[in-house]
Parts: sequence; C-alpha cells; structure tokens
Amino acid sequence: MENRNNVTEFILLGLSEKKEIEALCFLLFLLCYIAILMGNLLVMMSITCSQLIKQPMYFFLSYLSLSDLCYTSTVTPKLIIDLLAVKKMISYNGCMTQLFTMHFFGGIEVFILTGMAYDRYVAVCKPLHYTVIMSRQRCGAMMAASCAGGFLHSFGQFILAIFLPYCGPNEIDHYFCDVYPLLKLACTDTSRIGLLVIANSGLMGLVTFVVLLISYAVILYTIRSYPADERRKALSTCSSHITVVVLFFAPLLFIYIRPATTLPEDKVFALFYTIIAPMLNPLIYTLRNTEMKNAMKKLWCRITGRKEVN
Repeated sequence: MENRNNVTEFILLGLSEKKEIEALCFLLFLLCYIAILMGNLLVMMSITCSQLIKQPMYFFLSYLSLSDLCYTSTVTPKLIIDLLAVKKMISYNGCMTQLFTMHFFGGIEVFILTGMAYDRYVAVCKPLHYTVIMSRQRCGAMMAASCAGGFLHSFGQFILAIFLPYCGPNEIDHYFCDVYPLLKLACTDTSRIGLLVIANSGLMGLVTFVVLLISYAVILYTIRSYPADERRKALSTCSSHITVVVLFFAPLLFIYIRPATTLPEDKVFALFYTIIAPMLNPLIYTLRNTEMKNAMKKLWCRITGRKEVN
C-alpha cells in the first residue's frame, strides 16, 4: 500500500504532442461537446415535456440521452482543457474518480441499450401483451437494474485499479484514466488482473452485444410477414437502434476484449464511444422519427410562445 503512495498524480500524454494538432482538436472537440449538450438536452426536454414520456421506448431514450451526457462529461471537458495545457496533470484521486464514473455511466448505457432492445422485441413479437409486459413499473425496475449493473461493473474496475501499487513512472499514454493504461504503470505482475478486466469489461460487452444482435435478428425475421407500412416503420426504428449499438460496441470490444495491452489506435477508437457516439445518438434517433420531430416542434413553439401549426 505504501508503494502506491509514491505516485500522487499522473501525467496524461493526450492525443498528440504537436501543438498545431492539439489546437485543431481543441476547436473540434469543443464544438462536438456543445453539440452533445444541445442534442441530448433537446431530446430529453422534448420527451419529458410531451406525451412521449409515457411510451417505454421514449422513456428509455430520455435516460439514454442523460447517460450519454453524463458519460461524455466525465472525459470530454478534461480533454478540451488539457489540449491547451502545457502539462496535462490529473491527481491520483481524480484519476480514480474519473475511472469509476466513466465506467459507471458507460455500464448504465450498455444496460439501457439492452432494455431498449427488449422493448422492441416485446413490441414486435408480443404486441398483444406489450402494455402489460412494458408497464411503467417494469420500465422503472429496468432502469434501477441498469444503474445497479453499472455500479457493480464500475466498482469492479475501480477495485482492480485502486489496489495496484504505482511506484513510477506516472505517464498515462491516453487522454483519460482507464484500467489498461494504469496496468502498464503498476509495479507488479498484472497478468491475472488483466484477465479480470477482460471478464468484467470485454466478456460482458461481448455477451451483451451478441444478445442484442440476436434479439434484433429475431425482430427482423418476425416483421417479414408484416404489411408494408408497418414493416417500414419497424425497420426504421430497429435500424436506428442497431446503428447506435454497433457505433458504441464495436470500438469498445476492440479495446476490452483482447489481452491487457494498449495500442496507439486505442485513443482513436476511444473517441468513438466517448465523444462521437454521444454526439450522433440524438441525430440517429430523431432524423427519421416523426414523433420526435413533432415533439421538438411543440417544444420550440412552447419556448417561443408561438402557436402550433398543424
């Protein structure tokens, strides 16, 4: 335990050492973060201020936007500030806090996406029992379970990292604190801990991803016999969900499913699930969704005081 106290802060090496690239990235990620804030807040407000909140799909979507907002806020503001900093420092406690909160909200997002897939499965495969199965109490219980699952996942990662002895060096080759980069700094054998990280993050993500793909495959198979209009609507909804799932899980699995090693490409792939996915999710879920567009129009009319035009 004393060895760990030899390191009181870490140096984040960031995305690049070139100042020109960092200045460009600062502007780019600042705009991305503003888009994330505006897009996800707009989705949340449009749903909560309309009747859509009573529908399970939009109930989960509002919480997905909230988790996206919280998830990216654990990493992106620090990244933006560090891009202009001479030294990218983070305290030991700050590093462990960032690791815990990032995996907490990331875990919640994984389970929310699972809940949304289950909602679509029930809606398509068991339409007559949909209102009974997806009751408000059931949806609330699923959200509570998502939070509990996210906590257990992040607590596992946190425990693995906090009990490692860090004797130096203290340079993290990443733009945020994560388990794999920290394993490289530990002055002990981390092979067994690496396997635990794979089990906690990699296998959990892989199993969830496979289950999601199977559920959507069943949905797509079921809607083959639907009338053209209903089939088109179901396909539109499912395609949005599948796009979000692939966008989030593909880079996640690339990093966490392999043995405990870090690659230069990890930083680029991490950008997908920490910044790009939270930014694109509001667009993916609203571009072809008439109900969301109408809810946003009503919200705009309410804010500006204009009368709704049918």
